[in-house]
Amino acid sequence: MFAFFTPNEANDALPDVIKKFEYALAKNNEVKKIEQELQISISTTNSLESYVDIKQRLNTAITKFYESVEILENTGVVVKSIEQGLLDFPSKRFEDEVWLCWKYGETEIKFWHEKDSGFMGRKPIEVSDDSLV
Repeated sequence: MFAFFTPNEANDALPDVIKKFEYALAKNNEVKKIEQELQISISTTNSLESYVDIKQRLNTAITKFYESVEILENTGVVVKSIEQGLLDFPSKRFEDEVWLCWKYGETEIKFWHEKDSGFMGRKPIEVSDDSLV
């Protein structure tokens, strides 16, 4: 369900979002680990049975990763990068649609940016910034 977040609403949602992000991150790391295992298997083993087993585990891990991203995005956030730990919450500043932006490790939403600028365009949310919906 789509909704615009105020900074307070985004901060209220953040503990649940962080938990779901960390789960997605763990699933992403699992995919990477199995991918490495598959590469090692290709170069060191002649066993097709071993290869197929690892490949099937990789398929399952990828499915679980995408499911975890879907669960995370069902909170209303948009995943910009699992690897960089970047999530955005849709918001409005006056009448303009903007993103409230969060990076893994931050304990609250402190920044926003325009729709067409990314992490490098982050601007601090002013304490009295009533312009954000």
